[in-house]
Amino acid sequence: MHTSRQTLAAISGLMLNAFVWGVSWWPFRDLHALGLNPLWATAAIYGLSTAAILLARPRALGALLRNPALWLILLSSGATNAAFNWGVTEGDVVRVVLLFYLMPVWAALLARWLLQERLTPLVGLRLVLALAGAMVVLWPPGGGLPLPQHPADWLGVVGGMTFALNNVLLRKYAHTPPEARGLAMFAGGTLVAGGLAAALAAAGVASGLPVPTLPLVLAVGLLALAFLAANLGLQYGAERLPSSLTAVVMTVEIVFASGSAVLLGAEQLSVQALIGGSLILLAILLAAWRQPALPPQPPQQHSPRETPI
Repeated sequence: MHTSRQTLAAISGLMLNAFVWGVSWWPFRDLHALGLNPLWATAAIYGLSTAAILLARPRALGALLRNPALWLILLSSGATNAAFNWGVTEGDVVRVVLLFYLMPVWAALLARWLLQERLTPLVGLRLVLALAGAMVVLWPPGGGLPLPQHPADWLGVVGGMTFALNNVLLRKYAHTPPEARGLAMFAGGTLVAGGLAAALAAAGVASGLPVPTLPLVLAVGLLALAFLAANLGLQYGAERLPSSLTAVVMTVEIVFASGSAVLLGAEQLSVQALIGGSLILLAILLAAWRQPALPPQPPQQHSPRETPI
């Protein structure tokens, strides 16, 4: 009974993480309407989390500076969050999320390159399924090449690629101090998104940082708390469940994202998106299939977007 309750609690933690990320497009769009574009919002949210980590683990900064390999994780994690949050704010939520979850394609290729993992027939099958799903999602109504048509589509693809790179790097450098990895990943959201926002604002392409108002500060604070709770839920679940089950549960994010977008009237779920999304989802499930069960690990800091590959 105790084990069953622990398993249910672990799954609930992963579901919380999937829910927060799945519906995050909504508050990011509201913040945008208040004058805070998604890049500035991402920088502010992760800035609060970074400050909390430094207060709780002040030695994490020194460990991060002493491990240059973690700077790659900082960049990949920051790019992931900047691209995803920007994409779902500006584009079609369903398309962006589905293209983001092409992650198994990039993860398999990067794992082959950086970790020397074999490309098995099963890996080949899931690559074909994921790419076929992407082609269905992107196929233009009037014909033509199935390529991203909107900048937000490209952000979804880039976000999925850097998400996969982040996860592969986490495995490659798992021996580094966990508090340093955690700081790298949260600081990445602040530095990459904030740096990009400042550069675009200087070029006149994006809006500058608005004057803080009470509604804006409260909204950013509440969203930061939501993401912190989501990350704690991810940590709790991922430490107590096999990686294969964790990967499957976290795909519910696609359901939360598409369902919330349709229910709130932001998007319409087309037959094309359903077919393509089903193929991508099948590829994700195959990526989780037959992965060895991992024993429970001691608590450590996970990426805000970390999932097994």
